Amino acid sequence: MSAQLLDGKAVAAAIRAEVQCDVQAEQQRTGLSPKLVAILVGDDPASRVYVRNKIAACAEAGIRSEERRLPAGATEDEVLAAVRDCNDDSDVDGILVQLPLPKHVDRIRVLLSIDPAKDVDGLHPLNAGRLSMRLDAPVPCTPAGVIELLDRSGLPIAGQRAVIVGRSEIVGRPLALLLVQRDATVTVCHSKTRDLPAVTREADILVAAIGRPAFVRGDQIRPGAVVVDVGINRVDDAGLAAGIFGAGSPRARQVREKGYTLVGDVHPREAEERAGYLTPVPGGVGPLTIACLLRNTVRLAEKRRGLARP
Repeated sequence: MSAQLLDGKAVAAAIRAEVQCDVQAEQQRTGLSPKLVAILVGDDPASRVYVRNKIAACAEAGIRSEERRLPAGATEDEVLAAVRDCNDDSDVDGILVQLPLPKHVDRIRVLLSIDPAKDVDGLHPLNAGRLSMRLDAPVPCTPAGVIELLDRSGLPIAGQRAVIVGRSEIVGRPLALLLVQRDATVTVCHSKTRDLPAVTREADILVAAIGRPAFVRGDQIRPGAVVVDVGINRVDDAGLAAGIFGAGSPRARQVREKGYTLVGDVHPREAEERAGYLTPVPGGVGPLTIACLLRNTVRLAEKRRGLARP
C-alpha cells in the first residue's frame, strides 16, 4: 500500500480564491477591505516567518494588514496596551497575537484581552463557548483547515472513528469538537494515555498534533486510515533526518546543505506504507491554516459592518 497524498495546497488555493471574491464584494458594498493586525512580540525566527507569510497572504487576497512588533523585553502591560489599541481602533477587523509569547508574558491574560468580535483565531472563551453550542463564531484556523481538507477531498467524517493525538486549545480540543459535531466518534489522546498505539490503531481518521518529530510510527496506524499530520517541526540533526527520510534522500541532503528540514509528527516513510491517505509536511495542513485565517478575517469584518452573507 502506498498512501495517497492529500493536497493541502490545492484546497487552500480554492479557499483563498473564495476569500478574494468575498473581499471584492465587500469593497463594492462598503468601499473598504477587511483589516488584520498581527502582533509579534520578540524575534523568534519561526514566528517572524509565520507572520510574514500571513501578511503576504493578506496582500494577495486584497486584505489590508499590519504587523505591530514589540521587542522581546516588552512588558506584559505593553503587550496588553497593543491589544487594547487594536480593540479600540474601528478600522481593525481582526487581531492575531502570534504565539508563543515570551515566558514573562501571561499568554492567557493576553488572549483574554482580545475583543471577541476581532478574535480571528477563535481562542477567546466566549467564541469557544459559542462554537461548542453551534452558534456563529470564528473557528480556530487549523481545525477548520482539517475539516475543509477532509470535506473537499471527499473523505467521510460521519460514523468514522477519529483519534486525535494532542489536546491543545489551538488544535486538539477544538478539532475534537468539530468532529463530534460532524458525527464522528472521537478520542483525544495525550501524555497520560495508556497503550497509545492500541488506541491509534483503531482510528479511521488519525490526527497528530503533538509537536514531536516523527512521533507516530507506522505500526500505530490502521491500514488504510486517513492520517492528518498537523505537526511542523524543525530538524537540524542530519542523523535524525537520515533515519526518518533515508540517508540518501533529498530531505536528509537538505539538512546537510541548508542546516535543517521540516518534519511532521508522523513518520512519513512508515505512514506512506500503511495509510490510505496522508497529508505531507510541508504542504499539507499549513497552507490551510493561513487560508482559514483569511476567511475568518473577512467574516469578522462582514459581521462588524452588519453585512449579510449572500
